[in-house]
Parts: sequence; C-alpha cells; structure tokens
Amino acid sequence: MKRHTNKAPTQRQLRVGEEIRHVLAGLFARTEFRDPDLAGIIITVTEVRVSPDLKQATVYVTRLGRSDVDKCLPALKRVAPFLRSQVAHEIRLRVAPELSFQPDTAIDYAMHIDGLLHKPDVARDLG
Repeated sequence: MKRHTNKAPTQRQLRVGEEIRHVLAGLFARTEFRDPDLAGIIITVTEVRVSPDLKQATVYVTRLGRSDVDKCLPALKRVAPFLRSQVAHEIRLRVAPELSFQPDTAIDYAMHIDGLLHKPDVARDLG
C-alpha cells in the first residue's frame, strides 16, 4: 500500500473540512457546553483539515486577541465526543470524523513578523 504524505488535499477533503468548520463555528458561537472550563470562552475555528479517508479531522482553534488557547485544549478534548455527534447530525457522511484540536499559531506568528517589520531599523532598511 502506497502512502502519499505530501499530497495536496482533494476537493472533497476541502469541502468536508469547510463544512465541519462551519458547524463547529456555530456551536462555539452558541457556547452551549456543560464543561466549566469552556464557560464564557469565545473560541474561533480557523481551519479544519480532514484526512484522505475522512475519518480524522484536525481542528485549528484560536482565541482572538489572546494567546492562551492551549489552556482550552484539555476541555476541548473532553467535549470532542459531543462536538462529533453534532457534526454527524449536521453533515451527511458515512462516518463522523474523530476531532482533534490544535492551537492555530498563524495569527501570533503574523503579529510577530508585523512587529519586526515595524521596528525602526528594519523599516529604514525596507523603505
């Protein structure tokens, strides 16, 4: 059996990932969780990457304006079965994918690079 590790996602993977992102974003907007660690916390789903067999989904999350999303990961892992059942209810798939959560560090990285570019000595060299 051949494995394609660096293969670009298919249109189906992209479509399913976007549908899952949409469902999860709606669930996080309503914040209807019984887990006290998620009470009052606004979580943004930035991306969902789905495995080629559609059985695994990696959900990238962030808290806009905050860099402490890592503290939410254990609680997100606890509510993952509930979220998976909600995804299964909303999206027609043979098998609802297992959800795993990862922090999205792209925004923090972009803010860091922006800060570097605005330093006087760097701005002088660029201008």
